[in-house]
Amino acid sequence: MTDTYKSAYESFQWKVPAQLNIEQLICSRWAKDQGRIAIRYENEFGQTSVWTYRDLHLAANRLACSLRELGVQRGDRVAIVLPQRPITAVAHIALYRLGAIAMPLSILFGPEALAYRLADSEACGLIADASALPALRSARPDCVRFMAIAAEEHTGDVLDPSDQEFDVQDLLDQGHPRFTAVKTLASEPAQLLYTSGTTGPPKGALIPHRALIGNLPGFVASQNWFPDQATCFWSPADWAWTGGLMDALLPSLYFGQSILAYKGRFSGEIAYELLERYAISHAFLFPTALKAMLKSDADPRATKTLNLRAVMSAGESVGPTLYDWCEQALGLTVNEMFGQTEMNYVVGNCSRYWESRSGSIGRPYPGHRVAVIDDEGLEVPAGSMGEVAVHRNDRHGHPDPVFFIEYWRNLKSTDDKYNGDWCRTGDLATRDDDGFLWYAGRADDMFKAAGYRIGPGEIEHCLLQHPDVANVAVVPKPDRERGNLVKAFVVLSRPENYRDSNQQAQLIKALQAQVKQKLAPYEYPKEIEFIENLPMTTSGKVQRAILRKLEADRVEQVQQPGETHASL
Repeated sequence: MTDTYKSAYESFQWKVPAQLNIEQLICSRWAKDQGRIAIRYENEFGQTSVWTYRDLHLAANRLACSLRELGVQRGDRVAIVLPQRPITAVAHIALYRLGAIAMPLSILFGPEALAYRLADSEACGLIADASALPALRSARPDCVRFMAIAAEEHTGDVLDPSDQEFDVQDLLDQGHPRFTAVKTLASEPAQLLYTSGTTGPPKGALIPHRALIGNLPGFVASQNWFPDQATCFWSPADWAWTGGLMDALLPSLYFGQSILAYKGRFSGEIAYELLERYAISHAFLFPTALKAMLKSDADPRATKTLNLRAVMSAGESVGPTLYDWCEQALGLTVNEMFGQTEMNYVVGNCSRYWESRSGSIGRPYPGHRVAVIDDEGLEVPAGSMGEVAVHRNDRHGHPDPVFFIEYWRNLKSTDDKYNGDWCRTGDLATRDDDGFLWYAGRADDMFKAAGYRIGPGEIEHCLLQHPDVANVAVVPKPDRERGNLVKAFVVLSRPENYRDSNQQAQLIKALQAQVKQKLAPYEYPKEIEFIENLPMTTSGKVQRAILRKLEADRVEQVQQPGETHASL
């Protein structure tokens, strides 16, 4: 394979019109083709449906008409509390046509999380799944004037007309099938995406219409030149998050392709069923999903017919174990990608045309100028650790459209995000002589133990190479003498083999020896605790902050340092 990365990167130039609306890109231009399938839907009860682009177009027009009657205007924030369902795409398209700002929120949020985001954004209304109705009724602030509820199967919930609760189907039935969309600038806000940091309340990142264009080079490359021979796209990533929305739903629709919407619990078994039943050709599968698939069936091609042509993975590092398994078991090289809500899809791989290196998150995608910088905003030499940053302009000096506008009503945090023209990610990495980036972890996940700076990623990758380790998170445990101890929380792949305390103790010694042998002596975990599940975000990231707090609380309760845990 000839590596075409350099020519692709150097020749790429942005072409973003001044006037732009996401709905034009993902729906209107495909709606005349009445047979073009946009969404294939299935829920955990076996109910299915197929929606064409024409179906989306007409439903979005009807919903936009009804929302305007409810008072939604240009610039208003409207929450979308929906899972993977066709109505989710309809809601987004309708709001973009109104010039309103779509604010997707997870249906897993409780009342407190919902209340904060609804109040902070001053959302005028919301479109939600019936399953979220109890939490929304509890959380609803005064700014929310209406709630449009989408029922699917009978839930027993009864809407209250006096409280401005509406059935989405009634709004669709009452709305007119024709609607003249608002003309928006590419720089106008389209979405308000809340992102949680490790400190302080969640911040709302205001995303412009042009950001979808900014995502496309990375999407195309990470999916091995999508939509070449595409049949259907799928990702278990929640459409309420950047990963599901901007890495799956919207770019698939941009290219006029089909995407699978599945409403139900994820498991490795279900993943294989969906991949086979819908002949999925392209997918975004975060590392947690890949691990579940490996555990469910390590050799799927022996018994299953898979149509996969490309898999992108992000959220956490894939690591060599999963990387090798994808090549052997799925017959493809997984393309790692790196980005964040504020500037997504900026670094990654394309195994079809570019060299891919196991353990590397890749190189800057065409159109994005990415560097590893120090605290002063200066690029560090190859091999030195620093913070990944993205420049406002591409290599030609033209504005990069991928950037967020600002944090919602938080100019200080917006200013703090930048160091001159560099937008800091808060993620640490090194760059090798060939330009590949090697992820080291979040800056706030780094810690010192006995004077050494520790990054959890490398230790976690090492532990994952053991066949009995399904997942792992490394955090600091406060220690009076060393500052911190290295602590590993381990999820076992075969817990039934380690019920006995002696077996657990032997495994702990084996894991510690493995790290000592492959990494620096100071990096081995002094403590290993077996845990049934790691705390995860709905986008598949390990919540190390929860585990750090757990250890800090334990020490505060006078737990003796140096004690080794082995519990299930």
